[in-house]
Amino acid sequence: MPYAPAPTLDPPHRSATAAFLAGFRAAWLSVMAYVLIGTYIGLAALAHDFGFSLWWVMASTVLVWAGPAQVILVSALGAGANPVETALAVGVSSARLLPMVISLLPLIKQKGTRTRDLILPAHLTAVSMWIEALRLLPPMPRELRIPFANGLGLSFMCAAHLGTCIGYVLATSLPPLLTAGLLFLTPMSFLISTTRNCRVLADWLALAFGLTLGPLLAWWQLGLDLLWTGVVGGTLAYAIQRLRAVLA
Repeated sequence: MPYAPAPTLDPPHRSATAAFLAGFRAAWLSVMAYVLIGTYIGLAALAHDFGFSLWWVMASTVLVWAGPAQVILVSALGAGANPVETALAVGVSSARLLPMVISLLPLIKQKGTRTRDLILPAHLTAVSMWIEALRLLPPMPRELRIPFANGLGLSFMCAAHLGTCIGYVLATSLPPLLTAGLLFLTPMSFLISTTRNCRVLADWLALAFGLTLGPLLAWWQLGLDLLWTGVVGGTLAYAIQRLRAVLA
């Protein structure tokens, strides 16, 4: 599915509501919405097998909004793990989203933006929303970027809820291997979309360092391997680009 171009708003239609609706529509023109549907079909089937209700899973999507963290939540609680330990594991897993929030907020803020206006887009920042926001927001007028981001993120969440409902209907007929494959859609789509969005040397270097360091740190069984991969790989990529600019 090709990526849709960034939406444009004519001056007479530049309102917060129009920007929100444009963001909501843009999500369904992105392949990420359909990746989320597939991923949450798998997650719903997994939750069904552990005995969690449909409403419980949908509530966890609203509150956690991170597919891998929800897999940890469902698997750990389903296996009888301590709720406090499970909460810590979910929190550590979701720490990978912090750099995404940090990089997105300067793109949507403007002078005089209230802190409370940033709470919803910060919460909605997941891999899918972050990738598409970085691609679609730059052409938008800055004053419309927050409602656009909110529409984009909420639309992706609706896609996840749709996938959850479908997964519950199909739960008894999905083989375990297919369920695992559907859960693998998100990291693969993230890799492909990140590669497509690479523009400068630092982007390509960060991608190469991540693909190299990630498997190595996981093999060495270091704690927080994904977080360390991002910190070390991103820092090295930025440092090399800065050094190249100074020497040029």
